[in-house]
Amino acid sequence: MHFIDLEAQYKHLQNKIDARIKTVLEHGQYIMGPEVRELEQQLADYVGVKHVISCANGTDALTLSLMTLGIEENDAVFCPTFTFFATAEVISYAGATPVFVDSDEDTFNICPVHLEKQIKSVIEQGLYTPKAIIAVDLFGLPANYPELERIAEKYGLKLIEDAAQGFGGAINSRRAGSFGDIATTSFFPAKPLGCYGDGGAIFTNSDEYAELLRSYRVHGKGKDKYDNVRIGMNSRLDTIQAAILLEKLAAFPEELENRNKAAQRYEEQLSGKFKTPKVPSGYLSSWAQYTLVSDNRESDMQAYKAQGVPTMIYYGTCMHQQSAFAELGYEDKDFPVATKLAQSVFSLPMHGYL
Repeated sequence: MHFIDLEAQYKHLQNKIDARIKTVLEHGQYIMGPEVRELEQQLADYVGVKHVISCANGTDALTLSLMTLGIEENDAVFCPTFTFFATAEVISYAGATPVFVDSDEDTFNICPVHLEKQIKSVIEQGLYTPKAIIAVDLFGLPANYPELERIAEKYGLKLIEDAAQGFGGAINSRRAGSFGDIATTSFFPAKPLGCYGDGGAIFTNSDEYAELLRSYRVHGKGKDKYDNVRIGMNSRLDTIQAAILLEKLAAFPEELENRNKAAQRYEEQLSGKFKTPKVPSGYLSSWAQYTLVSDNRESDMQAYKAQGVPTMIYYGTCMHQQSAFAELGYEDKDFPVATKLAQSVFSLPMHGYL
């Protein structure tokens, strides 16, 4: 049994994917070929935003977003402590300071109540300028954007949606990738919509941000590649990956339905034994992971292993516990919910062909 069965998906889509790749091999436009623009348009239509700018990976998508928002030294950017390292890494990479926030006990996502406390604390201390929030759609469930957008507006902060795991999720039919000022996603193979290598994309309704993003992703170019008007980076989506994603996107709605059916079966069978993930009313999860909370994680994982069922831990180390962020001086007691989650969560197999 596979934790994420990419092989089953490929067999299901093999003829279409192979034909798409063959087309790219025939026209030979391997970088920024026509499939890249086609994919960007289809992603924009699916998510319901004006602009999609593809890039090389999900981490670059976040980096490009921070560049576009002008995040720099002495700025504070708020993000969850219970997330993948890239969410916080890009903040430090921009020269800014990450300010970590505890999790909501039921959804595992960033806690709006603790977020507001952290914002007030930074303002009171006066060492850094609060500039932005990066919220993560953890395990496929969109964060509480109605509340996050209210807080961002109240304190004059930019809001970035890290939808690397959330693509396909929604709140009241508004899709993940459409929240905040800018949203990002990753097409890492294990993601709900993944390619066969690295890839990422950025979503925005701002014409100004879209223009900046298109420049930044290709060495800060102006009217052509030898007219560089700003310092950018090299972060383009390969045409072959775009071709693969076009066929995967066509199959995605059906896979999303299958993931939700699988999650429902898990809920029916496991809710009496574990603390199971809860989807709030009006929300839809894309179930990047199906994550349980257990008081006896090791023995429960061993029991599944004995039955041939693979399990994984996302995430065993919070951001405030990472060696790279030790100098920020946080302690476990600052984030009681996230610290407990890191000690007790584990995930079961989840994909569209379960």
